[in-house]
Amino acid sequence: MKLLIMGRPGAGKGTQAANIKDYYKIPHISTGDMFRAAIKNQTELGLLAKSYMDKGGLVPDEVTIGLVRERLAEADCKNGFLLDGFPRTVAQAEALDEILSANGIKLDAVLDVNVPAEKLIRRMVGRRVCKTCGATFHVEFNAPKVEGICDNCGSPLIQRADDTEATAKNRLEVYDNQTAPLLDFYSKKGILKTVNGDQPLDKVFEDIKESLK
Repeated sequence: MKLLIMGRPGAGKGTQAANIKDYYKIPHISTGDMFRAAIKNQTELGLLAKSYMDKGGLVPDEVTIGLVRERLAEADCKNGFLLDGFPRTVAQAEALDEILSANGIKLDAVLDVNVPAEKLIRRMVGRRVCKTCGATFHVEFNAPKVEGICDNCGSPLIQRADDTEATAKNRLEVYDNQTAPLLDFYSKKGILKTVNGDQPLDKVFEDIKESLK
């Protein structure tokens, strides 16, 4: 199973990616993890990516594409993979097509976990994260037992800077402008599967499994 998962920020894509990885026994390849691993291993592309990230700049397409090419060539991707966070633009999608076709493979499906923007703003603004262990809570949907305190380790919970309403709106706008054309790109290929993300998490995963049958 060779998959790509998409979804607006806050749509619950990370949770579903973990479910897919466990259920289908395929590696979850997120660009963030890929960058961190390449930097930690001090690969040539990793150090190049780090030089841009340290300056607060965006990593150029050719570096990201090079990292994806290296990662997809690893042995654990032989029987499938789940891409997450790449491609973000049509240019990157075309580059991915070239990488895959050079290896005689193609994507089986592109999953879009769809949640209306106004609901996502509510989700993001209410999110709270533990400073110590990274556990995630929500003031409305997944409240901690004691307000402002992590259930797991007892540390204070914080609202991340990118979870304010203004930032949430901006993130959604950027996503819609840059990534929405990808939905059209994959729809024309006939491999786009849109899943309703505005329902309980286990129901979302059931719908994903159904769409991939």
